[in-house]
Amino acid sequence: MVPEKFEGINMPRHIGIIMDGNGRWASKRGLERSEGHKAGAEVFRRICDYGAEIGIECMTFYAFSTENWRRPPKEVAAIMKLFRSFLKEAEEREKENERKGLRFHLIGEKRGLPADIVKSIETLEEESADKKIMRVNLAINYGGRDEILHSVKELAARVKRGELSPGDITEDDISANLFTAGQPDPDLIIRPSGEYRLSNFMIWQAAYSEFWFSDILWPDFTTDDLDRAILDYAARNRRFGAV
Repeated sequence: MVPEKFEGINMPRHIGIIMDGNGRWASKRGLERSEGHKAGAEVFRRICDYGAEIGIECMTFYAFSTENWRRPPKEVAAIMKLFRSFLKEAEEREKENERKGLRFHLIGEKRGLPADIVKSIETLEEESADKKIMRVNLAINYGGRDEILHSVKELAARVKRGELSPGDITEDDISANLFTAGQPDPDLIIRPSGEYRLSNFMIWQAAYSEFWFSDILWPDFTTDDLDRAILDYAARNRRFGAV
């Protein structure tokens, strides 16, 4: 049921969130960067559940980019440990997730991720495949350019097999071979932490997305902040190139 504060407004169907600022949050408190990622993981759970409660159809969380492998090995290892913890917890809470109706989906390259994490993600995707309240995209080992390259390679293979003529390729063909195939493009993309860029996040899908930036570091992000972003989005005039 949509809360009263959102009644009659244009709600976004799909919200993308760049979960940024975990390391800075920890550094400001004299903590290891890994502690910031732990705090950020708790916020992810809270915002994910809240999104389902208020009727969002799809949420995509940018958790680990293809560029994040360049971070210190200790930090990368800590993030992978967090992924394992989340996936184990999701498996243990299967009945709770079923009640919430969350369908999980990985967007990103499985190649390069630890084998046990890939197996856990595949299990989570399979077990939640019939859930219908909200789709949760986990962008792990994800890069927007890499995603477009993946789509182009798929189309090139079809051309090589004689199934498709280069002149017949459309935007819809590219979209159909992205990791988000069959999903609506993000209406709203949120980036906390004071940065004002996409950082290679859903760069094809974001062609007509609205953006909401904030100085709040991700571990301090609350459901009230999400409400503000949604209400700000609803007040905008989306013309999609028309007058």
